[in-house]
Amino acid sequence: MEIKVLGPGCSKCKQTETIVREAVAESGVAANVEKVTDVMKIAGYGVFGTPAVIIDGEVKCVGKIPKKEEVLSWIKK
Repeated sequence: MEIKVLGPGCSKCKQTETIVREAVAESGVAANVEKVTDVMKIAGYGVFGTPAVIIDGEVKCVGKIPKKEEVLSWIKK
């Protein structure tokens, strides 16, 4: 599973990355979590609000910090 956390590095983006990493650790799912900070790469995903979470190419969340329960539901398909 490929998970990308998109954001320039603001506190909301850092908090989102922490939540995603915690959810992955709790779930036991094998996932590669990558933080994307490059604005051009973020725009390349069609995302114009941050923080954003993309799982296996699918945009799951834009412009808000997801709850850990949400992230767990996305990765435990």
